[in-house]
Order: sequence, then C-alpha cells, then structure tokens
Amino acid sequence: MFPVVQELAADGVPVAVTCRVLNVSTSGYYEWARRRASRRDLEQAYLMAAIHDVHAASYGTYGHRRVHAELTMGRRLEVSHGRVERLMRSTGLQGVHRRRLRGCTRRDQAATPSEDLVERNFRPDAPDRLYVADVTQHRTGEGWLYFAVVIDCFSRRVVGWSIADHIRSELVVDALQMAIWNRRPPAGAVHHSDHGSTYTSWAFGHRLREAGLLGSMGTIGDCFDNSVAESFFATLQTELLDRSTWPTREVLANAIFSFVTASTTRAGVTRRSATSAPPTTRPSTH
Repeated sequence: MFPVVQELAADGVPVAVTCRVLNVSTSGYYEWARRRASRRDLEQAYLMAAIHDVHAASYGTYGHRRVHAELTMGRRLEVSHGRVERLMRSTGLQGVHRRRLRGCTRRDQAATPSEDLVERNFRPDAPDRLYVADVTQHRTGEGWLYFAVVIDCFSRRVVGWSIADHIRSELVVDALQMAIWNRRPPAGAVHHSDHGSTYTSWAFGHRLREAGLLGSMGTIGDCFDNSVAESFFATLQTELLDRSTWPTREVLANAIFSFVTASTTRAGVTRRSATSAPPTTRPSTH
C-alpha cells in the first residue's frame, strides 16, 4: 500500500488522509519512505522497465512468452518465465490474441494445378530456393482490400508483395514480379501456393515460366501445406489488422506498408517478415 500512498502524495493528496483511507500507519509509511531500496527492489524496478520497453517496442503485441524470450535471448537477462508472467499480469500488460482467419481462395475448376514439389518441407538450405505465396483480405469502410505476399522460406522474409482493391491475377503477378526484381532467384527455384484461381491463371503461370521458376501447389483445404504463409498472415492479423478499424483502403494499405517495411527494426527474437528492398513509394490500391 505504501507505493500507492507515495504516488497519491506526489499528486498532492495528504499522506495522513491516504493512510487513514487505506488503513495503514502514517509512521510506517514515513519509515518505509526513508528506507533505502533493497537490491531486490532495484532488480525488480530494472526488470519492470525492461519488460515495459520490450512490450512497447512490439507495439503492445508481445505476450509473456515472447517478452521472456526477448529478455533472456535478446538481452541476456536471467529471469524465469513465471516471474515475467506475474509482473506483466500485475501491471496489466498483455499481448494480442489470434482469431480464426477468413480465407479468400477461389478455385478455377477447369484449371490444372501444379504438383506439390514441397511436401511440407519448408527448410531450404539456401536463400531464394523456395518461395511461398498467399493472399489475404480485410474489410475497410470502402470495401475489401486484398494483400498478396511472397516469402522466402530460408530467411522468412517478405521478398515481394502487392495490395489492391481486387483479387484478379495481376495482384499475385505484381507480388511475384517484386520478388523477382528484389532477389533475382535462380532458375529452378520453387514458388509454392494454394489452388486459388489467381495462381492457376495463364498470366501467373506465364510469368513463372518466363522467370525460370517452378510452380508448386499443396493439397486443397490443408493449411499445413502452406504453413509459412499462413503463419505470416496470422501475425499480421493479430498485430495489425484486428487492432483497429480501417475507414478507407488507403489508410489500411499504408498501415500494411509500414508494418512490412518497418518489421526489421522492431524488437524481438521471433523472426518476423521484412522486405528486402521496399519500394520508394507507398502502395496504390487501384
């Protein structure tokens, strides 16, 4: 209770009044205030400052597990998981939680999909050998906004992406083209996706062949066959999309732009996607 008395006293509330309301001793408060802070108190204060710093650097998205990982692996502090959890709970700090994603995959029944060249092995031995791709959607006050992404499985980096107010084939072609410009993948690199009509379109297949890339597709309705892309979108949904309402497509497009391009500077040992060479202009939604 004494820290509460001290805080209220700093705001101008008389110590005697606060002690009487809280049913604590006034003399006990003054004795506590004169006492030098113990080593444990100093350690506790330093740890709390570090926890607040990590939580703030993650834009309020980290829960106790990722805060603990950053403290122990990123800052080399010796602290138990339980202590971090208790301190965060005592100060009301918490992470954000995921909700079930809504997919926007639309199949073309007449199209012939590529065979599965990956078979859930998302651990290539070098960069630019295996890309995964997917599209997500989110509602704004003006309607749906669509976001296509290409991720390098070796580094888990976003190497290509595109935002538009439609889900036509040029959406994913633009994301692929950005990856090609950024990374110059070698002939024979694999591009893995779902069975969406944008990925089975002639335009997309033509661009793959033109770049010397091999198309690959998982089975239908199985999130594990494209788990790297699913994981990225789950993080995006949790840490950005669900945390606000978006009045226009432009506002959301700019927020996604900032999230992707700024992710390399955020605190955290959990690998988060980032663009290799972001465009110099903000994305257009048309």
